[in-house]
Amino acid sequence: MEKCAKLGAMVLRLIALLGLMVAFAGTARAGEPTAADRAAIREIIQQQIEAFRRDDGEAAFGFASPTIRGMFGASDVFMDMVRSGYRPVYRPRNFEFGALVTLDGKPTQKVDIVGPDGRPVVALYVMTQLPDGSWRIDGCYLQAPEEHQA
Repeated sequence: MEKCAKLGAMVLRLIALLGLMVAFAGTARAGEPTAADRAAIREIIQQQIEAFRRDDGEAAFGFASPTIRGMFGASDVFMDMVRSGYRPVYRPRNFEFGALVTLDGKPTQKVDIVGPDGRPVVALYVMTQLPDGSWRIDGCYLQAPEEHQA
């Protein structure tokens, strides 16, 4: 009887351990964007660029995260910032999606852009997922393409 109780306790511990291992494995994968997330991220960025091309400030501002919207407060202020500091994003000659990477723990979409002046840049779009599962742009950083950096 005692052997049976020990065996039962050992089996329960093993099941609990396996359960924890599965839970941790699921948690590690939960942070990785799915194929659907990747498609949604690209769609949000593309729609924002199209809104910039149309000078549709309200639509463009709507693709920004709550944090960004809070920083700028209104679409006209946001658009003034984009026009003055993000000309390649505001008026790209063309753009192409690159890799989705993780920077500082956040999904970041690389976009190769040729700006209105013909110069290439890489736009790094930092993304955030809202509680409803939708994605928004939480920042954008421009850098010179890697092949042109010293």
